[in-house]
Amino acid sequence: MTTKFRLTVAALGAFAIFAPLDVSAQSANVITLTQTPCQFVETEGTDHGYTSASKADCEKINAKSGADRVAKSKVITLKPGDYTFRVTNKNVPYNLGFWLRGQGVVGRATLPSVSGGGLATGTSRDYKISLKPGKYYFSCPLNSTPDYHIEVKG
Repeated sequence: MTTKFRLTVAALGAFAIFAPLDVSAQSANVITLTQTPCQFVETEGTDHGYTSASKADCEKINAKSGADRVAKSKVITLKPGDYTFRVTNKNVPYNLGFWLRGQGVVGRATLPSVSGGGLATGTSRDYKISLKPGKYYFSCPLNSTPDYHIEVKG
């Protein structure tokens, strides 16, 4: 959406000052996330190549390395607004899900959340949410991933 908007404004030049663009009709921003065994790839910056036949395998792996990996992972920073989180199950041999929620007890009670399951191997699913300013976690309880961080500022 951002690139398209910038190209449109550049193409219109001075005319854009007199005729503001209506971007409300455009679709929500898409955030692509890939789950491999025991992790989300984009936030960690690499696929660690873990193997897992069940949630229990990931629980063991993440008990040893999850906290350190999250400390080094990227925080996704977004502006308030509508988003689609497109989550893909890449090579995890069991169904996965996705859970995005506010951090802490107060955040979990006051910030929006989205969750769902049934994400079979090799498939993707969209999770739509309107994010308000605050701090969020996302994870997959079925893949037993660590809690990754999102911060919405605006």
